[in-house]
Parts: sequence; structure tokens; C-alpha cells
Amino acid sequence: MKRILIANRGEIALRIMATARRMGIETVAVYSDADAGSLHVQQSTKAYALGGLTSAQSYLDVNKLLAAAKATGADAVHPGYGFLSEDAGFAQAVQEAGLIWIGPPPAAIRQLGSKAAAKQLARAHGVPCLPGYEGDDQSDARFADEAAMIGYPVMVKAVAGGGGRGMRLVESAQQLHAALNSARSEALAGFGNGDLLVERAVMHPRHVEVQVFADGHGHVIHLGERDCSVQRRHQKIIEEAPSPAVNAEQREHMGSCAVALAKAAGYVGAGTVEFLVEGRQFYLMEMNTRLQVEHPVTEALTGLDLVEWQIRVARGEALPLTQQQVQFDGHAIEVRLCAEDESFQPHTGVVRHFSAPDAAAFSRAPLRFDHALHTGSEVTPYYDAMLGKLIVHAPTREQAIDGLIHALGRLTVLGLPTNRAFLIECLNDEVFRRGQALISYLTGDAPRLQQLLREKEALAHQHWGALCAVGQRPGPLACSYAQLRKLQHRGRAQELALRPETEDSWLLNRHGAEPELLQVDALLAYGWRARSAGLTQTVQAVQLPVGQGGMRWHLQAGSVDWWVEDASYAPPEHAPGAGQTAELRAPFNGRVVQLGVEAGQALKAGDVVVVVESMKLEHSLSVKADCRVEAVLVNAGQQVAPGQVLLKLAPLSGGTA
Repeated sequence: MKRILIANRGEIALRIMATARRMGIETVAVYSDADAGSLHVQQSTKAYALGGLTSAQSYLDVNKLLAAAKATGADAVHPGYGFLSEDAGFAQAVQEAGLIWIGPPPAAIRQLGSKAAAKQLARAHGVPCLPGYEGDDQSDARFADEAAMIGYPVMVKAVAGGGGRGMRLVESAQQLHAALNSARSEALAGFGNGDLLVERAVMHPRHVEVQVFADGHGHVIHLGERDCSVQRRHQKIIEEAPSPAVNAEQREHMGSCAVALAKAAGYVGAGTVEFLVEGRQFYLMEMNTRLQVEHPVTEALTGLDLVEWQIRVARGEALPLTQQQVQFDGHAIEVRLCAEDESFQPHTGVVRHFSAPDAAAFSRAPLRFDHALHTGSEVTPYYDAMLGKLIVHAPTREQAIDGLIHALGRLTVLGLPTNRAFLIECLNDEVFRRGQALISYLTGDAPRLQQLLREKEALAHQHWGALCAVGQRPGPLACSYAQLRKLQHRGRAQELALRPETEDSWLLNRHGAEPELLQVDALLAYGWRARSAGLTQTVQAVQLPVGQGGMRWHLQAGSVDWWVEDASYAPPEHAPGAGQTAELRAPFNGRVVQLGVEAGQALKAGDVVVVVESMKLEHSLSVKADCRVEAVLVNAGQQVAPGQVLLKLAPLSGGTA
């Protein structure tokens, strides 16, 4: 094996390159038009343009990928995770082209990639499974009958794929039809397969997975478990190893079941067997036939390089360790940094400023940061919202938590919303610290954490928001008259008067508050070092135009991120009154996949009117009050931009639609 084509992008492509480079193996990067300036393109031995913007036009096009391998002289293909990593047809095509496939055999991918087939195989080999239905009859009527026999609540799942897509919780028979339609649509868009299964829902379990590894000589071992229970939208954001709820006996039992399933499937390479854990009982969820996003926590605990193991196994080598030789050291926690707001809605945009704490990349260390970020990075709507992963390895769980909070506090990503502050809040929360976070944790506790964030934002804005109105130092000849400024944060306007006192200080007068001195000690490339009310703070910031004379700022102070609009020079705005037209706008880039209204239609508060697909997930947009559709301005299948008007709405009773 001399040159590996990496059929992927971004962070995971860089991860594979790092190991290949250490092993003296060249790499080929492939890229879409949207990724032409990406780091994985710059750091590879060779690069090949696939063309196109979307996944279907680039990273999911098997013919283009095989042509790239042939054109660049690659003799092996690593799929990474996502895209075609669990596509048996792609694996087969790679092998038929005479290339080395760095992954499991196509037959194993095919069998285990279907949740239905995997459950059938698992039952035959003594692996516990939830009662459910995964048959060929995919009619709504059959699912209704099976769900009634299982008993509600039930979980509807896409048979193919993963990542939380095509998964719906159904708590009553009345919800089933809509859940089936929605899950089918998302599964078809994400995996090209709309087949579903239904199984008994476990309402408050943990999500615990076991890393398995197999070679081509009949050896299969496990490398311990990872707890991935902290999730939103059925997608993980915090992963740790070992699980705080798994003892040695349970670890051995789960590990042996995972190994048994891999052996039964004739598995080779890296794989992950995922379980729902309820007390001391566990049930198979699925097996992922690829490297997981969260593999660094296993690498931290074991000291092993799993990508190196993948390459060596693909070359025909035997596993370097037996089960008895695997050792675990300390505790590791990973968080996924994502481009999303506090409501977990994905966002696109340009990273205007990026800085990170000192950390290793793609290798074991007390602090590891795997990412493909840089100032100027563009987050597009075509791919996943994950920006990178921070991993801390420490002797104890408590130390790992504290280290990760500290690292996130020193991370700066400005220009678009991220979940950085929310991750800090989760890690600091007593529920997580006590090791009691279940899959349902964020379903119930997210509003509480979001409220805490809003309170911290308000306090930070009170102390430091005026900095965006100050801008640069006034200088020795500044006007001594107070300037009237209007700042908006979370829709609330704050009027204040700024009067220069010295070359680097201002007296702030806010309505209903005592005057306050704001002192700038240092101007930074992106922000200020400032003092106010006895506090000293470094405030990072970038400025973004919003048009019509206004300016928008993204600010960060420690663990808090917030957005401020300086509307001092913007023309006055008047809210629509009764009978006036309101607008429903797209909250982010995406594609309209469902449009269920027409002009003249009357709507009730909460009615879903548009479904937008963005970053591989479907998001339902609803109206806030009773209203009537004045005009529909988009079509199904249309790509929309943030802020684009989708519908014009007329309130029915004087409310805001």
C-alpha cells in the first residue's frame, strides 16, 4: 500500500492523512467545488477535483471516486465516516477495480448495515434485542398492527444509515402515520433507502457502544465501551470512555456480545456495536461498519491508533494485541463543536476569526483538537454541521471534565453561531457531572440550560456590549459631547449615552442605571481588553454588516457568546399591526423538501407549513399564531438562503404570524 485515496473531506480526511503520513504512505484528497480551498486539499500528497457542490455530485459519486483513484495512481481507498463509508456497493466496486478497501468486507457491510438483518443475526447468536418488526411489508397498515402489538411508545427507525436520521419517537397511534412519512422522506434523502423498522421505545436509557476490531485471520477483540448518551436530534454531542454507569462485569458481557456479532458476520476491520442500556440490561441498537466520529476517546484510553490498525488489517496483517493485552488508562471525554444555534438549528457562514488552545491534532494527548478550521473557513449547507472535536484525556473523570471546560473557554470561533457555550453549560451541569445523563437528558434539561445561557448573555452584554459601540479609542481630540447609541440584543433595544472621558475610557449612561466607566486597556486584533464595574475581561469580537446603516457584532467573553446589533444609524422600524402582512423567513441555508400550504389557506398556531432540509437533517417550520397565507414565494425542491422570505402571512386576530 503506497497511496491511499480518502473518499471524504474535512476533519476525518485530515485524520487519516496524519496516520498515513506517519506510516510513510502518500494520500490523495478529493474535493467538491465547495471544498476547493479546504485544508484537506492543501495537506494531501495529491488532490483531485470531483466537481459539483452537493454530496450527490461529489463525495457520493462512485464513478468519480474510482476515476480519481485511477488518475492519481492510488492503490487503496479509505472511506472515513459518513458518505459512502457503509455502502456495500462502493466497497465492492473498489475491490473490483483492483484497489485495497480499507474497511470491512462488502458482505458484512450489507448484512450489518441493515438494522433489520443485524437484529436477526444478533438474535441468532444470543445478543439481546428489543421486541420489534423489521419485515418486508412496509405498508402503514402493517406498521400500525405491529406497533399496537408491541405497545406504545415505539421508535420508528430507518433500516439503512445512521446519525439519527430517519428516526422518530411515536407515543400514540395518532402520531404513527406522520412519523412514518417523515422518517421515510429523511431516510430516502440521506441513504437512498426508505425502508423502516419499528421497535419498543426505551424512554430513559443510556447509549453505550463497544468498539470492536477484527483481522482477516479470525481474531476479533473489543476495545471497551463509550458512553454517548448526551444527544440532541438523536445525534451525539458528548462522548466519554469509560461509561460512568458500566461496571467490569457488564463491560465483559457487552464486549463478548459485540465480539460474537462481529464474528457471526465475518467482520474485518473497525466496527462499533451500539446498545441501549437500561440499568444492568442492554439491547442491540445497530452495528456501524466504519470508524466512528468518537474514536479518539478510545485511542486516548488505550494508546492505540485505530486508523493505523485499519490500514494494517487491510494489508493483511494480524491484530497486534490479544483481548488480554488491551489496557485502559484514565478517562477521556470528547465534545463535538457544531455550527448551530441554541435551538440546535444548523447555520452556515464564514468563520471570521478562529483561535484555539494549544493542543495536539489527530494523536493521543492530554488535549486533542481534531478539526479543519481556519479563519476564513466557510461552512456550507451541503455537508454536516460539525466543525471539529475537542478531546481531553486525564487520570479521572472529574479532571477530564474540568480540562474540557477550560479548553472550550479558550476556543474562539466568531462569525457564525456554534454550540461552544452550550457544551460548557452541559459539562458544568450537575446532572452530567454526577454521571446521570441519559439519552433523554437534553430533551428535558435543554430549556433549563438554555435559560442559564441567556442569563449569562444578558449579564455579559450589560458589562461589555457597549464595546461594539465604542469601536476604537476616541483619541485626544475626541468630541466631549455624549453620543446616543442604540444596541439590540435578543430583540431588546438598549439606548445609552457614551461620553469620552480620557483617551481610552468612556462614561456610559443607561436609562435607569447609575453611570459607569468603561476602560479599554488594550485593542486586540479581534476585540478588546477592558475594565468595567471592577471587572476585567478580554472580549473577542468581529463585526458583520446587516445593511440599512446598521452593524452586527459577534462577541465572546470567556464561556459566553452573544450577538449585538448597533442600530444607532438604522432607519426606524415599525412592527406590523393587525391585518398587516408578516413574513416567514428561512432560518438557514437549505432545500425545501415539503411545502404544505397554498395562498388563501387559513392556519392555526403551531401548524407546520414548510420543511427544509439542511446539513442532512429535516427541519419543520411552523407559524406562531393563527393566520392566513397571503403568498407562497418558494417551490418544493428549491434551495433557499438564510433570511429568504418563504411565505407572506396575514394575522387573523391581531397577533404576529
